[in-house]
Amino acid sequence: MDKEKIIKTEEQLKELEGQLSEPAIFSNPEKFKKLNKEYAKLKETIELMKRLELIEVDIETAKKDPELESELPNLEKEKKEIEESLSPKNPLDKKSIIIEIRAGTGGDEAALFSAELFRMYSHFAENMGWDVKILSSNQIGIGGFKEIIAKIDGEGVYGWLKYESGVHRVQRIPETEKSGRIHTSAATVAVLPEVDEIEFKIDPKDLEIKTSTSQGPGGQSVNTTYSAIILTHVPTGLIVKCQDQKSQQQNKLRAIEIMRARLFDIEQEKRKKEEREMRKSQIGTGDRSEKIRTYNYPQDRITDHRIKESWHNMEKILSGEIKPIIEKLKEADRQEGK
Repeated sequence: MDKEKIIKTEEQLKELEGQLSEPAIFSNPEKFKKLNKEYAKLKETIELMKRLELIEVDIETAKKDPELESELPNLEKEKKEIEESLSPKNPLDKKSIIIEIRAGTGGDEAALFSAELFRMYSHFAENMGWDVKILSSNQIGIGGFKEIIAKIDGEGVYGWLKYESGVHRVQRIPETEKSGRIHTSAATVAVLPEVDEIEFKIDPKDLEIKTSTSQGPGGQSVNTTYSAIILTHVPTGLIVKCQDQKSQQQNKLRAIEIMRARLFDIEQEKRKKEEREMRKSQIGTGDRSEKIRTYNYPQDRITDHRIKESWHNMEKILSGEIKPIIEKLKEADRQEGK
C-alpha cells in the first residue's frame, strides 16, 4: 500500500473536518448532509488502506515462515477483497434515480406493458428496501401508462438499475386480440441518476414555466385549479409536465427535479460518448434506442440481447425477481472493463 496515498487521503479528511466545523455549514442542511457522507466514506477508505498495509506485511512474513504458510490463502483473499473495495467506481452508482418508462410501438398493449415494467421495478425496489414515489404519469383508461416517471430512493439504486435503460420488447397475444395472433410491442426505459442543486445548477433564466389544469385519461380536465406545470428548458427545448401532485408548487418542484436529472444525463452522455466508442460492448451505457431485452410470453422466456442469455419463469421475474439478470449484466460489464 502506497504510504503517500494514505497521507494524501488523511489530508483530505482533515480538510473535510474543517469544513464541517464551520458554523456557516449548519445553515445549509443539504451541503452539510453531502459533506458528512463524503467524510464517512473517506474515513472508511482510510481504515481499509491501513488494513491493506498490514495484510501486505503479513503476507510477506507468511511467505518466509513455513509455520505461517497455511495462512496465505486467507490473507490473499482478504487482500483481493479490500483492493476491489478500494478500486475506483462510478460515483453515480450510489445515487438514487429518476426512472422514466414510456409506451413505444403497440398502442394500448405497449401502455399495458409499460405498467408491467413499472410494477416489476417497484417490486424489485421493495425487495431491496428502497422507496418509490411517482412524480408524473399519463395513464390510459384500461390501466396502462403512456408515460410514468418515478423516483426510487435508496443507497446504490443507480448502480443496479442503470442497466435497464433501453428498449424493452414484448411478444404476446393481447387480451383484446380475438384472432389469437402474437403481437410485438415495446416500451422505452430511461434511468437517470438523481442530482441535487449543489451538484448541477440550472439557470432560472433558461426555464419557461406554464400552468394548466390537470388532465385525466382521454385528456379531460380533472380539476379547475391550474396546478399542473409545463416546464421548458429553452436552450435545449426539453419539456417536463407534472400534474400528479396536489399543489402547483409541488408539481413545480417535481418538474425541476426531473429536468435537472435529464440535463445532467445529457452532460454525462457527452462525456461517455468517447468511452463508448472505444469499447466493443455498451453494457450499462447503451444507447436508449437499442433493443436490450425481449419478453416472450408464449415461450415463457426473457432474453437479454446484450449478453445473449435467456431466463424462464417470466411471472416470477415480472414480480420483481430481476436480481439474477442484473448480476449477470454487472459481471459482463466488469469483464468488459478489464
